[in-house]
Amino acid sequence: MYQVCAKSVPGELNPFVSLTVTYSLGAVLSLILFFVLNRNADIVEEYRKMNWTSFLMGLSVVGLEVGYIYTYKAGWPLSTAQIIQAAILAIILIFVGYFAFKESFTWNKILGIFVCVAGLGLINLK
Repeated sequence: MYQVCAKSVPGELNPFVSLTVTYSLGAVLSLILFFVLNRNADIVEEYRKMNWTSFLMGLSVVGLEVGYIYTYKAGWPLSTAQIIQAAILAIILIFVGYFAFKESFTWNKILGIFVCVAGLGLINLK
């Protein structure tokens, strides 16, 4: 549903206006779900637990969302845009995991990189 909605944003609509509605609804729904699923929780106390990651994630999510919208506005097909992005991201995250989080770099991951690259090649064959 997400990709279909991102591709269906009207071409003449500014993507950032679309995202204000998207995130306003998301914020309201998140607030409602917080209270429904955590009947005795203190939201102010929960906000005190936050660190920089919530803010950086907000910036990242807006970048991802507007990137998808602009990708589709540029004419990328629905059937390949997300797959290409996911394959590239998977390759990048293997290295981020290794260098930033000391995750293991295994033969399976190396093989996965080759599979991703091969998949990208196959998707882009004309």
